[in-house]
Amino acid sequence: MAAQPEMDQHYSGESLSQDVIHGFIPICSPTPHDEPDEKTERDLIDSPWVQRLRQIYQLQTAWFVYPTAEHTRFQHSLGAMYLASRAIEQLYPSLQAETALDRNLPSRPYVESLVRIAALLHDVGHGPFGHFFDSHFLVDFGLTHEKLGAIIIRRELGELIRSIRRSPQGRLLPNEILDPEQVAFLIVRPEKEDTVGVPRWLRLLRTLFCGLYTVDNMDFVLRDAYFTGVNRSGFNLDRLLHYTFFSPQGLTIHQKGFSTLTQFLTVRAELFRSVYFHRTVRAVDLTLTDLFEQSKPFLFPIRECTGMNTNRNPAENLEEYRFLTDRTLMSEIAFWSRSEQPEKRRLGELWNPFLRREIPWKVAAETTAIFQSAEKERSSIFSNPTLFETAIRTELPKEIQEIELRVDIARHLHRPGKNLPTKNLNFLYDSNNDRVRSLEEEEVFRHIPLSFKICRVYTKYAEHRKDVADALSKLLSISGGDDLTNM
Repeated sequence: MAAQPEMDQHYSGESLSQDVIHGFIPICSPTPHDEPDEKTERDLIDSPWVQRLRQIYQLQTAWFVYPTAEHTRFQHSLGAMYLASRAIEQLYPSLQAETALDRNLPSRPYVESLVRIAALLHDVGHGPFGHFFDSHFLVDFGLTHEKLGAIIIRRELGELIRSIRRSPQGRLLPNEILDPEQVAFLIVRPEKEDTVGVPRWLRLLRTLFCGLYTVDNMDFVLRDAYFTGVNRSGFNLDRLLHYTFFSPQGLTIHQKGFSTLTQFLTVRAELFRSVYFHRTVRAVDLTLTDLFEQSKPFLFPIRECTGMNTNRNPAENLEEYRFLTDRTLMSEIAFWSRSEQPEKRRLGELWNPFLRREIPWKVAAETTAIFQSAEKERSSIFSNPTLFETAIRTELPKEIQEIELRVDIARHLHRPGKNLPTKNLNFLYDSNNDRVRSLEEEEVFRHIPLSFKICRVYTKYAEHRKDVADALSKLLSISGGDDLTNM
């Protein structure tokens, strides 16, 4: 028995989470030998803020359409955490080389732990219906889920993060303490002047969270493609990571891995076309938009809210926000039609068909516009939804020009363009000329469209759909169909 601790040393302090995408995900867990005040990744995962993600769907409304796509942001966050370890395993040597002159690069266990925690918490600020909640609720308070997540990390999880002393690759050095501010920096998208005074090693690590391929989107592309059945093979993750390294310019992919990067971009674009921008998914969002706009006074805080004199800013009411999820929101709304408050009862009657998946909007016409430059996109007829709707109505027969219709323009950015914060975050190593250059210099990359827009017109009544389709055809004919590809 005396030899048992030595025999168990390799496995002590490690738990394994079995994942359908990545297999076994190692997680640091408590041991009897930990320091008295020490915490582990397991403590962070078991915290109410991370467990809350079990109740928020990864695919905000696409699960209305894809029955098997009911995976959650909790599963995705564990997957992103795993990919953070994979990335650091590959990148730490080049990170050392590129920051050698700075002499301030932390140990590998610190770097791995920092990136793992950031990956685990990158979605901690999400509300119900994911990005939809950003655009239709958080925006009213100048927030995004990332900015709110950074606030949660600082105020709610900072002490726990500072108490974590181990990564799967070993213990932090005695003088190293994980900094919640660094975690918050990694998960928030770059803004002007937010890197002043930030060490270069940390700025380089941020490119693992924003850019063409990240620990976030590499996981959700594999996971969403699998659970929707759109693409069961995904892309070659091992090859993409293998050919990635840090160069003096930044996060760089070797020319030998470039084809895998284009494969990843192709699968990601297909997910946007087939899943995130599915015609019925967007119809669900249109319906949800109408309901949200009318229901805002009652949405948060959901139980205590009377619609008057209530602090509705989630950043100033984190305790209540922790209980706001897809499940709690939809469960509470299901009882609104029985409320004693007349306005709430009226809204409940409007929500009931949505809860039964009765979506009134149906596609009458659609086209896809593909753009190679931002200039052409800005001059397109699809650059402004209001103008597009006005143009459609003008082409309808006069007697039905005032019918109920909605236009929806769903935009996907294939690759970074000019004047974007994420521009120049990814580079290509040209082995033939032994130089690192912009991806824009690669001929194949230049032929990847800058963006596409799926432009749809929805109506509520079948008798109007042919007229609407004819109106769009006339409009495209008048505009000359420049940069348009019908699908």
